[in-house]
Amino acid sequence: MATTSSRPMSANRRDALSLSQGHVSELLKLQKAAQRINSILDLEELIELVAHEIMQLFGCNEANIYLLDEEHNEMVIAAVQGCTLHGKGARLKVGEQGMVGHVAQTGKMHYAPDVSKDPYYIGCEPRTRSEVAIPLRRQSRVIGAVTASQEREDGFSPEQLRLLQALAGHIEVAVDNAQRFQQERAQRERMSLEAQEARLIQKGLFPKVSPYMPGFAVTGACEPAGAVGGDWYDYIPLSKGRWGLVLADVCGKGMGAALLMSAARGIVRSLAEACSGPGEVLARLNRLLLDDFPTGRFVTMLYGVFDPASRTLRFANAGHHWPIFADGSEVRVLEGEGGLPIGFAQESFAENTVTLPPGSRLLFYSDGITEAANHQDEEFGSERVKQLLRDPEVCVDCMLEEVKQFAGPMPARDDATLILLKSA
Repeated sequence: MATTSSRPMSANRRDALSLSQGHVSELLKLQKAAQRINSILDLEELIELVAHEIMQLFGCNEANIYLLDEEHNEMVIAAVQGCTLHGKGARLKVGEQGMVGHVAQTGKMHYAPDVSKDPYYIGCEPRTRSEVAIPLRRQSRVIGAVTASQEREDGFSPEQLRLLQALAGHIEVAVDNAQRFQQERAQRERMSLEAQEARLIQKGLFPKVSPYMPGFAVTGACEPAGAVGGDWYDYIPLSKGRWGLVLADVCGKGMGAALLMSAARGIVRSLAEACSGPGEVLARLNRLLLDDFPTGRFVTMLYGVFDPASRTLRFANAGHHWPIFADGSEVRVLEGEGGLPIGFAQESFAENTVTLPPGSRLLFYSDGITEAANHQDEEFGSERVKQLLRDPEVCVDCMLEEVKQFAGPMPARDDATLILLKSA
């Protein structure tokens, strides 16, 4: 019977197998480290983890992460492990100071197997004998650098240097993502603060109290769809106890609409007393703003002059919803001769007059009321507004609440604004 003999494994074969197993083990560790690194978007947490991972993976006595300060052309220490001489915030001039400054300029790895003989090395820990600096790049641009040190000369094998470079590839992607996330978050926070400030300023432009009108009560309210809006309402005191009532809606939303609203408000207030009536106010406002409006922007506006003594409201319409009038159980839209919105070429605006007998009610409103939609995309509509206005006890707050309940969780499409004039 033939027999087989087992020969002892040669030393070279054992070393080759050991090297292969060790290489696989290092690659697995590198993969896990890369997964941990790429899962973090907080920049400070990320770079601290990177420095720690390098120390653990390669048995270093020191590891540092630098980030580029483009404004000052300096590399700044952002994370430190094992260094007792330099802390966070220490700086090296690009192209002038240290191995880090050198790799930041060249964009290439620099390895010093014996730091005592390296022309770029700046002494740090006395026990350090070898050090490597690897740039972190994004799209050929240096954004930082990684340094790692050993206590023995030529402490990094060629394989370890390759692994460090591979890890640096993951680090530079993670750092770039974290920096972008940080910048976007800072921008969102800044925009949020600016929007809050703008909302406070805009809120200050609305009436703080209702005017005193013997025999009448006037109230208004505005619910912006966003931080700031393009709707505006106002009560403007005029001579002989009269009041200017205005409700306007700027096409669009956001900061741009709010700026146009603010400009229109200032001009209307300056024209109100000087003009003979609401038609002239709208005509002169249109002439002043026509050349200044960006393409596609316009303002719809109702402007009326109310005289409590004669119980009459004289008003002009620039492309806005007509007022709704309730007298007893009768509710009707006060349609008349109107005009185009402010921002279109037009020389004059017709005037209309309505008398408010005791117990009557008159409503100015914006799109955000009638066009509020529920989850079935059904709009609130003018008929529901009319139904609410039939109630002698109707108020602007209860009307806004009805609109909110109708829309439910659906976000508001537009600013919702009301002026309600009631006769005692």
